[in-house]
Amino acid sequence: MTVAPVTGFAHDPIALTSNGGQIVHGNTYGPAVKYENVIIRGAKVFNGCDENLLTADVRIKDNLIAEIGPDLEAPDGSYEITADGHTMIPGLIDAHWHGVFATATIGQLMTTNEGYWNLLTSVAQRDTLYRGFTTVRDAAGPMFDIARATNAGLIVGPRVFPSGPAISQTSGHMDFRMTRDVPATPDKLHSFETSDMFYIADGVPEVLKRVRENLMQGATQIKLMAGGGVTSSYDPIHTMQYTKAELEAAVEQAANWGTYILTHAINDQAVNHSIDAGVKSIEHGHMSTRETLQRFVDEDVWLSIQPFLDDEDAPALNDFQKEKYKFVTDGTDFVYKTAKELGVKIAFGTDTLFSADLAKRQGAQLAKLQKWFTPYEALKMATCDNAELLKLSGPLTPYPLGPLGVIEEGAYADLILVDGNPLENLDLVADPHENFDLIMKDGVVYKNTLED
Repeated sequence: MTVAPVTGFAHDPIALTSNGGQIVHGNTYGPAVKYENVIIRGAKVFNGCDENLLTADVRIKDNLIAEIGPDLEAPDGSYEITADGHTMIPGLIDAHWHGVFATATIGQLMTTNEGYWNLLTSVAQRDTLYRGFTTVRDAAGPMFDIARATNAGLIVGPRVFPSGPAISQTSGHMDFRMTRDVPATPDKLHSFETSDMFYIADGVPEVLKRVRENLMQGATQIKLMAGGGVTSSYDPIHTMQYTKAELEAAVEQAANWGTYILTHAINDQAVNHSIDAGVKSIEHGHMSTRETLQRFVDEDVWLSIQPFLDDEDAPALNDFQKEKYKFVTDGTDFVYKTAKELGVKIAFGTDTLFSADLAKRQGAQLAKLQKWFTPYEALKMATCDNAELLKLSGPLTPYPLGPLGVIEEGAYADLILVDGNPLENLDLVADPHENFDLIMKDGVVYKNTLED
């Protein structure tokens, strides 16, 4: 199918296909191919925002959707795909992803260094893309280089909105130091801090410094820990973390750069504490009360919650962690139902940690939403709605050319052809290997099982 390589990007020789495309990557999943023009014909199109499907042709030019309509004329040399019986949906967005932490075990992270983390993460990111997730908001971790390498085409993976290392107070969530590592002094940073795993910041000056350091490195939004978490060792679930002055300082500094703060906040007090300080995206919120959820609506705050249940996807935890996790799972059903009733802006994310097996179920986590939402509502959340959340990064977005999360003229060409209709059967997204016949990101065809 390929002919002799021709000159292309220095990092990755390009070869031509028999139908005029340029192979820009090759791996065990097959070649990823770039075409100047692609016409996809006959699919039912879900644009990400509207429930009604449109049967139309879609033309992609370079990396954008150029035209949508019936019987489109194909420019000379176009690559045409017949998609009868398929539904076209936008590429999926995971609004709470941890690229470095998703598949690495705690043992691997403790016994290796940044080079190994990057190699492991490049594989995890590739697999994420081949599950149909074309964009992720990375909600803490050393992802700046992964984001740069992806944008440069050095590695394959979804678009990344990086938060950089999470900022935590001493003894807060994600303070993964040992007790022997304290007392700490400014000249005694932990190796996890110097490798951007997390930053410890106490007091307004330190918080401001760490926020600015993340912005310096390319963060599109900033993550702070505002309350107790499940996996950390020193913070009971009920704790509130950071003072209002510290959180407000972070919010003001992020706003000065045109972006926003997201906080880890599970318990109701931590959620309210974050909203009081002007935080615009609350991660988790599983212990929120009805009154607190009404505040999300009144003050235009996003709830980035995950479908955590006591089921087959529950993580392996010690007794201390299990006790904390029960508070989370006990609140999941109430918060989803009440947030939907009140009209809260809800984002979809997975928060997968330390398990390659669980990461494989990224689409299955999305399918779980049918416990509370229609398939349309769930897919809208993972496309159109999540894209609206990403817009809070404002001028710091790495992708300014067009909209994400939608299929419309001028949008980035991130799309999936599903064999069947996921708006009728959401379980189709749970098995992308079987049901996603085409995956395109940025106009590049990464998977295509529809070729003759």
